[in-house]
Amino acid sequence: MSPVTVRSYRPSDHNACRRLYAELTLQHHDMYGDGVTDDDGAAFEEYLTRLDLSGLWVADHADDGVIGLVGLIMRDRAGEVDPVVVTATHRHKGVGRKLLRHVATEAKKRSMQSLTISPASRNVDAIRSLHAAGYDVVSSIKLTMDLGRHEHAWQPDGLELHELQFRS
Repeated sequence: MSPVTVRSYRPSDHNACRRLYAELTLQHHDMYGDGVTDDDGAAFEEYLTRLDLSGLWVADHADDGVIGLVGLIMRDRAGEVDPVVVTATHRHKGVGRKLLRHVATEAKKRSMQSLTISPASRNVDAIRSLHAAGYDVVSSIKLTMDLGRHEHAWQPDGLELHELQFRS
């Protein structure tokens, strides 16, 4: 594998990062079956205007260019990692771990006391990777009542929490 370096986002990374953001959005659409918009990368433009954006870094592959992206949002004395995305062809190769280590180092430099991240509940690969990277404290739970078009069948691979069963 060619070397991957993590560095600060530059304006010249815009198109590559917009594609990564679109890839993340499409993955979410596929996972939850909600509507796909005409331009799933458009949300990246809005993301860049956030006033609470404390930093944005990319994983730069020696041969393939920008293959990953991680952002740090300021939340008082804490930070929120959003987004973290690695292009599909480079997943499971340590790029995400490298991005997560980098954002943790940057959060410490900013004297943040904790980092949170909110993966999609159905993204088991992401949850396992995040747990392995040290995100092992459940700090909040977001529950959803599905008011969708149809009833969901019971999913045995859901989550049990405090002796209650949840679908994902």
